[in-house]
Amino acid sequence: MPTFDPDRTALIVVDMQNGFCHPEGSLYAPPSEEAIAPCVDLVERARDAGASVLYTRDVHPEGQFEGNHAYDEFARWGEHAIEGSWDAEIVEELPDADHVVEKHTYDAFHETGLEGHLDAHGIDDLVFCGTLANVCVLHTAASAGLRDYGTVIVEDALGYIEEEHRKYATEHAAWLFGETTTREALTF
Repeated sequence: MPTFDPDRTALIVVDMQNGFCHPEGSLYAPPSEEAIAPCVDLVERARDAGASVLYTRDVHPEGQFEGNHAYDEFARWGEHAIEGSWDAEIVEELPDADHVVEKHTYDAFHETGLEGHLDAHGIDDLVFCGTLANVCVLHTAASAGLRDYGTVIVEDALGYIEEEHRKYATEHAAWLFGETTTREALTF
């Protein structure tokens, strides 16, 4: 595993929000709650090294999917992370980020300013953690890889619904567009 230059690296913490990580959340998954402490550890390590720390936040305006032809997260998952709700807020355990990207789909690059922010700050390498491993983490990391960012997923800092989902996401990422690592092996 390479050592990352903190001046050119960003840690991207994906969707560590009440709705996914808190027992009272609309799409709570216990492994997402268990990923909070590993994500906090990575944030602290990235900050200590001088790397950028970005959070993504899944936010859905009411009625977002009304009239859509095929893409409808509410039909698949039920209503979640409604704009302005407690469900949509970042978990309180995470310290403030350098930048927060609000997204309306699984991919944090889709119709957001994420790529512009990274390019403006000279970021070449992205380290991913957060939830869900096989949904928003995988789709955002894959999108990063397609945009020629160095892409690494930290496999022991991921939330998921089923263990095989985490395994699929990390194996797929390593095979197709990036690398995986553990917190212990990661060096900024």
